[in-house]
Amino acid sequence: MKTPLANWSNSRIKHLAQVDYGLGQPPRLSESGVPILRATNINRGSISEAGLIYASLRDLPLDRAPLLKSGEILVVRSGAYTGDSALITDEWAGSAPGYDLRITPERVEPRYLAYCLLSSVAMQQMDIAKNRAAQPHLNAEELGEVTVDLPEQSEQRRIAEFLDAETARMDRLRSTLARFDGDVHEREQAVLAQMLHPGTEKPGDSLPNSWKWTPLAHLTDQFRQIMYGIVLPGPNVTEGVPIIKGGDVAADRLSLRTLNRTTREIESGYARSRVKGGDIVIAIRGSVGEIAVVPDELTGANLTQDAARISVASEVSADWLRLVLESPAVVHQIKQRVTGATIKGINIWDLKRVLVPTPSLAEQASLAASVSRSLGTHEALRSRVARHSALLTERRQALITAAVTGEIDVSTASGRGIEE
Repeated sequence: MKTPLANWSNSRIKHLAQVDYGLGQPPRLSESGVPILRATNINRGSISEAGLIYASLRDLPLDRAPLLKSGEILVVRSGAYTGDSALITDEWAGSAPGYDLRITPERVEPRYLAYCLLSSVAMQQMDIAKNRAAQPHLNAEELGEVTVDLPEQSEQRRIAEFLDAETARMDRLRSTLARFDGDVHEREQAVLAQMLHPGTEKPGDSLPNSWKWTPLAHLTDQFRQIMYGIVLPGPNVTEGVPIIKGGDVAADRLSLRTLNRTTREIESGYARSRVKGGDIVIAIRGSVGEIAVVPDELTGANLTQDAARISVASEVSADWLRLVLESPAVVHQIKQRVTGATIKGINIWDLKRVLVPTPSLAEQASLAASVSRSLGTHEALRSRVARHSALLTERRQALITAAVTGEIDVSTASGRGIEE
């Protein structure tokens, strides 16, 4: 690899730090104690408390996996987020890693190495390593082979301090965008509640004349009932049948280009759960309740056990049902039926029995059109926020990459190849 500056060197991580495995098999969980950081808690250098699990200190195998210390780095070892990482700070010192990898820096500034791992240069190396296996996976040896560019330690600290300040500024802006998106979402929910179940919050509340509370199962095609799909889809294959996972619904990834695929042999045993254009899919594990409409190009695709198909009955307006499934009265029922501590989900039996405030077919079509018009401005705003947030994320990584490869001089924050 080309060294960016004459006074910089190029080193493998294994020569700068100790790379170890985490706990492996998770310990017995408890409601409090030591938090167990997992892949879902790590996102682009930050650690989230969302969905934290805990274990009692006496149940942790400290002889094999000591508690984390400030200055160590946790790296996701497998799954969709393989290679993502975060620096452990005082706030998280003592937390125990799950299946993931931990780096203990020895001859490098920890903050600088943490930023190196977030750069596109390191991510590309990890992408090559993790994709050698059938499923994304990164082992300690492969992570140790990743190379980083190193200036002297005084310059490492200067770069880290510069990136601390600049990424914090970007993260504050991203938080502002997230709050604005949340405000718009609340307004959307208010519109849905006011128009799709006026004056009601839960089943049993009185509805307008001619309306009724209807189990979701009664609003679907009785020949294509609500169901989930393939339990063990196997590794992703280049040629095969597209499969929709729960995370695909939440991330709005329903396209031939982005979905994983399973073999036709595996899929053939789950013909009853195939989808077609116009079906509604709902995440039933993980991001429970997220919904999306299947595009025509995915007719014939299938599901995993993390997503369920809702095929709309011919006497029901598909546009109305999609909207009402996102309304507060229905969302509240779904959340009430969610079970599980580590992996949360809703079973099909409970999903079928969710009660939907239902008007006549003629009213359904009229309501769907009115609500769509009312939500048009909100959706446009949220789309713009999403674009700005994505652009901010790209620029954040570009800045990190430029700083840790010597593309910019952090004392002037200017250099070659970087646009404002």
